[in-house]
Amino acid sequence: MNKNNYAVLMAGGVGSRFWPISTSENPKQFHDMLGTGTTLIQKTFQRLNTFVPTENILILTNERYNDLVLEQLPMVKQDQVVLEPAMRNTAPCILYAALKIQKMNPNGVMIVAPSDHWIEDEDAFAKDVTACFDKCENEDVLCTLGIKPTFPNTGFGYIEFDKGDTDQIKKVNQFREKPDYETAKEFLSQGNFLWNAGIFMWSVKTIVNAFKVYQPKQYELFAAGMAVYNTSNESAFIAENYPKAENISIDYAILENSSSIFVLAATFDWNDLGTWGSLFDKLDKDESNNAVVNAQVLTEDASGNMIRSPKDKVVVVDGLNDYIIVDKKDVLLIYPKTKEQDIKKVLNQVKDKFGDKYA
Repeated sequence: MNKNNYAVLMAGGVGSRFWPISTSENPKQFHDMLGTGTTLIQKTFQRLNTFVPTENILILTNERYNDLVLEQLPMVKQDQVVLEPAMRNTAPCILYAALKIQKMNPNGVMIVAPSDHWIEDEDAFAKDVTACFDKCENEDVLCTLGIKPTFPNTGFGYIEFDKGDTDQIKKVNQFREKPDYETAKEFLSQGNFLWNAGIFMWSVKTIVNAFKVYQPKQYELFAAGMAVYNTSNESAFIAENYPKAENISIDYAILENSSSIFVLAATFDWNDLGTWGSLFDKLDKDESNNAVVNAQVLTEDASGNMIRSPKDKVVVVDGLNDYIIVDKKDVLLIYPKTKEQDIKKVLNQVKDKFGDKYA
């Protein structure tokens, strides 16, 4: 296995659209959302570990999830868990991790990947990533994986690539914001747009230089800690300086500024597992077209439902179609799938009325 390969596994999100299973204390990446016996972060780690050495995988997460990471990934050492003392979006934490890796290995190439995505063909994923690694090792470029759109989705950003580029890994013209429905249809008709999956690859040298050019203040803030990175003094420096970082995404900070971005259209099936509806789409269905996790279900005139309960609980559903039904010890959610984007609002209403302990 190539010792220059590194991974940064992003595991700091809350996943509030998967409430009530996903909460601020125990978010979705630490749950077995698919009912397979493996949590999402465990599955992602295993996927990356096929081409990245165990000791070269860093877990980027919030301080409050440190114990969850170490419990679910016992092969990981404490110094591989990169803790954010404040929420500052993706650019600061990626720069921080890149500088740590650069100090370990100036020849490192790294993948930045979310911890909570579903990927079907893991061999194809590894092949796509290593193809991008090869390009990043030999050229001063930033690479990303794009997903071939299957419908005009308005929930994803899009990557527009150069139609005239005949190479497998194509030059990116620009990143496009989440579109309205008509714009998304236009993107699909043009044929050179991909969904932005938020999976990035680059050499540590290239990404650090990009921060020097496009985010000099961020770079100076974090570069001041190079002497203490990967030492016992690192946490004190980060605790003092990390909250000073600008709250900005890697897309705005770097990718929308750089002219050296390339994209590979993924050869694997992918789902960001962002909502209960997206989970429903990926699960096997029973004879009534219900997706069931953990429950023992008896249904009558009920189809298209996403049903989850504690292990082996008997759930009887009659006369409900296309609903999210989630039973958790102290919360029961019965909610239309068509309104799943409003679950965040419902969560806030629950907090206001019943307190933060349910959030």
